[in-house]
Amino acid sequence: MLKAVKVRIYPTDAQQVHLAQAFGCCRWVWNQSLAIMSQTYKETGRGVSAMDIKKLLPIWKKEHEWLSECYSQCLQQSVLNLGAAFGNFFDGRTGYPSFKNRHGRQSIQYPQKVTILSDTAITFPGKLGTVKAKIHRDCVGNLKTVTVSRMPDGQYYASLLLDDGIEKPESSSEGKAVGIDLGLIDFAVTSDGSKFNNPKYLKKHERNLKRKQRKLSCKKDKTTNKRRKAKLALAKVHSKISRVREDFLHKLSRKIVNENQVIVVEDLAVKNMVKNHTLAKSISDAGWGMFQTMLKYKAEQDGKIYLEIGRFFPSSHLCHATLPIPKMDLSVRSFLCPHCNVHHDRDVNAAINIRNEGLRILALGTSASALGGNVRPKRYGRKSTTAEAIADELGSQHRIA
Repeated sequence: MLKAVKVRIYPTDAQQVHLAQAFGCCRWVWNQSLAIMSQTYKETGRGVSAMDIKKLLPIWKKEHEWLSECYSQCLQQSVLNLGAAFGNFFDGRTGYPSFKNRHGRQSIQYPQKVTILSDTAITFPGKLGTVKAKIHRDCVGNLKTVTVSRMPDGQYYASLLLDDGIEKPESSSEGKAVGIDLGLIDFAVTSDGSKFNNPKYLKKHERNLKRKQRKLSCKKDKTTNKRRKAKLALAKVHSKISRVREDFLHKLSRKIVNENQVIVVEDLAVKNMVKNHTLAKSISDAGWGMFQTMLKYKAEQDGKIYLEIGRFFPSSHLCHATLPIPKMDLSVRSFLCPHCNVHHDRDVNAAINIRNEGLRILALGTSASALGGNVRPKRYGRKSTTAEAIADELGSQHRIA
């Protein structure tokens, strides 16, 4: 089973210079390869494979001697990564590959010959050599690839991909099941009544962020050292927000996976939800998509079941005990069911409905389907000509008339 461990590394000044050159070389190879692939397709209608592009690397090194400063396999891996990006595009998983620039996050990948010396050092091939590191957990297994990245705030990280040789455990539904309703007031509400407050980290740091953004906007000359320092200060605030949010999501997802065997959530269309300009900032700050990703891979590693139900399932407009209820505005946080005369908390009731629908789907052995004909084609890449829908199964509490 493959596992990734992200560790902090501390390169020296000379190593930082070498990494900056390597980032630039890999970025140039990516952009040049992408330009050739795109232009060739426009002119001939045929694509260029990554293996054909790799054959051009020796020619480029003769034309540009500075390419030889970078480890050769890093350049080759940059071309292979571009080929994988095109594969994801044609499969409809992402958009068309874009050109890279020298701003923002920079990365290179070492496919082999990297050695973990101890908890405090990693040895890389080529001119980079041994780099000081802080390895905070045991790295057990065969080291596959290592990705070295530089973040906009100036910090360096190494992502270690390890194969521990252990088969992925078989998933089992024997145990406690929980439904999770994600929101903005309470970040997560579970079917057993637990509520986890939304920390709203962006709002907590918004004043400091606004002050740093104003200082940066006042410095018009992009070549001055003062503007560079202001830009770095702003990047550090963004990095702080990102790290504390990620820490909260990791801890909460681990707690839920440890306590439950079956985890059911809604398949949220976050990209569509952020088009609401009133709630876009709050939705982005919550990090629902990252949280669902963490729940999924942690559940799979532990042999547990992670399930997403259809996004059009009316979880908030069903009483979990009786019948559908009239639609309510978002401002209504609790209601009295007209059928069973029981007072329900809106979010807890929705979480129970999500759990019940997930268990129903799990019992029937089917996957969640789009309801009521609300089937969307793939956003990117080639669109399917056949409707990818599943008939409503018996007992499904689907669209309300």
